[in-house]
Amino acid sequence: MAPKRAPVQDAPPVSATTSPLLPFDMGALLPQQLRLSTKQQELLLRLGVLAMIYLLAFSVRLFSVLRFESVIHEFDPYFNYRVTQVLVEKGFYEFWNWFDHESWYPLGRIVGGTLYPGLMVTAGGLYWLLHGLMLTVNIREVCVLLAPFFASNTAMVAYFFGKELKDSSTGLIAAAFMAVCPGYISRSVAGSFDNEGVAIFALLLTFYLFVKAVKTGSLAWAVAAAFGYFYMVSAWGGYIFITNLLPIYVLILLVSGRYNIRTYIAYCTWYLMGTLLAMQISFVGFQHVQSGEHMAALGVFLLLQLVQFTIWLRSQFPDPKQFQALLRLTLTLGLGLAGTAAVVGLATGYISPWTGRFYSLLDPTYAKANIPIIASVSEHQPTTWSSFFFDYHLLMLLFPAGMYYLFKDLSDAAIFILAYSLTSLYFAGVMVRLILVATPAVCLVAAVAVSSLLKKYAAMAWEKAPEESGAGKAPLSRKASAKAEAKGLPSQNLIATASLAAIGYFLIAFASHSIWVTSEAYSSPSIVLAARGASGQRIMFDDFREAYSWLHYNTPRGTKVMSWWDYGYQITAMANRTVIVDNNTWNNTHIATVGRAMASSEADAYEIMTSLDVDYVLVVFGGITGYSSDDINKFLWMVRIGGGVYPVIQESDYLTEGGEYTVGQGAAPKMLDSLMYKMCYYRFGELQTEYNRPAGYDRARGYEIGNKHFDLEYIEEAFTSSNWIVRIYKVKPPDNRW
Repeated sequence: MAPKRAPVQDAPPVSATTSPLLPFDMGALLPQQLRLSTKQQELLLRLGVLAMIYLLAFSVRLFSVLRFESVIHEFDPYFNYRVTQVLVEKGFYEFWNWFDHESWYPLGRIVGGTLYPGLMVTAGGLYWLLHGLMLTVNIREVCVLLAPFFASNTAMVAYFFGKELKDSSTGLIAAAFMAVCPGYISRSVAGSFDNEGVAIFALLLTFYLFVKAVKTGSLAWAVAAAFGYFYMVSAWGGYIFITNLLPIYVLILLVSGRYNIRTYIAYCTWYLMGTLLAMQISFVGFQHVQSGEHMAALGVFLLLQLVQFTIWLRSQFPDPKQFQALLRLTLTLGLGLAGTAAVVGLATGYISPWTGRFYSLLDPTYAKANIPIIASVSEHQPTTWSSFFFDYHLLMLLFPAGMYYLFKDLSDAAIFILAYSLTSLYFAGVMVRLILVATPAVCLVAAVAVSSLLKKYAAMAWEKAPEESGAGKAPLSRKASAKAEAKGLPSQNLIATASLAAIGYFLIAFASHSIWVTSEAYSSPSIVLAARGASGQRIMFDDFREAYSWLHYNTPRGTKVMSWWDYGYQITAMANRTVIVDNNTWNNTHIATVGRAMASSEADAYEIMTSLDVDYVLVVFGGITGYSSDDINKFLWMVRIGGGVYPVIQESDYLTEGGEYTVGQGAAPKMLDSLMYKMCYYRFGELQTEYNRPAGYDRARGYEIGNKHFDLEYIEEAFTSSNWIVRIYKVKPPDNRW
């Protein structure tokens, strides 16, 4: 007779407030009125984590304010700040119709029709809102803190996007990555008042809203995506990426058989409303329906009309032969009309060809060969692997794993993020600046990898072996026992726990790297330079503001200042003086004229400067401090840009016989006789910059200059900053003037 089994004891009931991760009921510690269910606890915890991520994203970008002061960074942000001041002081219509006489002399600039106003209007709106709430904040503080504020908002959008991709845990990890990833921090620190500060938020928001529209087929989501796109168009010229990525995504859905009426509603609503809204931006206008960069969106829109018409025809002709014949006729007519319209549009000039900037994104060598002014900008150079690692760190390793998990569970949202990732990473490889555009995609894909790995290893680590038979316990069956032995649960738990610890370590290392990069590399304003002394102390070089202050207080209003275009925005914003060229770079001939003057002899340059009514010339020189981003190191770009318009300027004339560019012994005669050389090295041959080095030793180049002793005939030194970083020369009036 078989022995009786001990009765199986039922597990105690689990309270609604009992967490599966804790051995006791947390709710028992609280009064009845304050007890929360498990879902409520989870929601409260998620909200708390999101609040901490929001604060982290904002606070980690404040190093520049803490270490320096509340100041605008870089070059372009100074124009944005100057225009925002006009907006808040004189109102929107004065700002929109403002003609700036202090830039591009003698041409000037129509400001409202030559910029993307989203950044300025956003800053002005927040300024007016704060003042409406009786918070009298200076507009400068609003501009300085705008990018960190929008970085926090971008992290929240990343949470919702990650939740759409997989689940809420993926969203939390994606938000945390966006909060601290150096690839995004590089353009969103406090003081970085540039278009990208709000544009990345608008970019990710538009993508999220469009993915929601495709998933639900909701007209409301599609309209929201159109308004998100309008904000992006108003903020940054990078909206072209959205204009071309969404058609590519819809084509992928069409080819892969995932196309449906929801896709049709989402895309057509976005395209029609988005186009009408984008055309309200003066700088865009009819380009949205005429330029080559926008034709892909129009082409896919027309293709979807043809697809829907085909679907309707199929419902009207049940006979397959009749439908196929009519389909061939429809396709022939449709494609024929589209092809004819494209040919006629290009031939008549209605459809403009792709711009040089667009070509430079597709071909990394195009800009250097055809548009040197684009290639001269450091952030337009191709990206090195070290730059990818510097900005992405651990995310580079997690990205392939995230791609695997997305392909494993392919959804419409996963297809979009895959298309976004691959295209943006290609463009990031072409141009280092576009790492910024790829960063949200990399963070989202990496978050999918981390979330999937954590769940997998956590489940393995917490898996328990079946209980053995004993008093009051059910005996373990032979099959279950063999299965447990095959699994090797103790070793599996150990490996899983070690894997979780390794993932935690790498995530901490990524956070540590991100904070260090933010603190040391991305939080130093270019307007105030910093270096380390021999004993490790921090040394500040405030020469730029010193020089601009001198211009402001020692020259009359209306003084014309010539410099290389890099410094134009800062001169107009900080010195309130008229410049010949600035960072807008819209007139290549005007910039080439300045480049020709810098590359010419003093006598030839004097003729050019007097024709432009130049009063002062400003140059940036790093020979004493070792500042490498000075005008001598940029000089060959001035020669190339000037030679592109004036063939009399040849780059080979400024190189040695061996093709070397140098200002030392054996330098080319034209180099030593150029206006740029003389303005930088005037009186420099008298200085001993380092111990045991000869006089005239250039610390930025690392050698002794070639021509130490010369005089100036047509210009005279007016001001040299404390560390010789900025030098200003006064152009002498002609002999018949006084």
